[in-house]
Amino acid sequence: MRVLLIEDDRMIGEGLSHGLAAEGYSVDWVRDGPTAETALRVGGHALVLLDLGLPGADGLQVLRSARTAGNDTSVLIITARDGLDSRVAGLDLGADDYLVKPFEMRELLARMRAILRRRAGRASARLVAAETELDTESHVLSHAGTVAVLSAREYALMHALMERPGRILSRAQIEERIYGWGEEVESNAVDALILTVRRKVGKGVILNVRGAGWMVPKP
Repeated sequence: MRVLLIEDDRMIGEGLSHGLAAEGYSVDWVRDGPTAETALRVGGHALVLLDLGLPGADGLQVLRSARTAGNDTSVLIITARDGLDSRVAGLDLGADDYLVKPFEMRELLARMRAILRRRAGRASARLVAAETELDTESHVLSHAGTVAVLSAREYALMHALMERPGRILSRAQIEERIYGWGEEVESNAVDALILTVRRKVGKGVILNVRGAGWMVPKP
């Protein structure tokens, strides 16, 4: 799952990028307002983490521009501005949540999961399809009675496939969802991930549709 991180502080940005990558998120990081506006126009992200104190254009301005243009990508504001007026302004402009720095990584991840659940119309932290279940908190995958803990990249793959069971994802679509800008992706990277997941819980967890891609079976 791709996340757009808009944060000008190098130390915070590096820490968040590493922490999110460890949880299976693919992070595209930009550090100023104008670049953020361009990234939002390009799109392709499931969630945006938006700092407000940005060079070139304030974060609230970036948010206003995105919503005015019809961009409905979920936005979680992360900022040191703790005043009531700032919180109200951010939420009224269309942010889905507002988190004041400093914060614990666990809380950020929990708020991200909550936003994504609401976006998908789910109340549970589990994605379920037929005999397959994925816990989005623990990254535990179960299939037909076999249980395994997934690596970050394996989890990203299964999350992408289980968002909509029965939908076929091509190689390019999977790569777009689990790899970020500038990441070198080997030609057999997706095949290797699928093979590893199948070895952990069983071949039937991911079905191949010849000439089209892969899917998780519908219930």
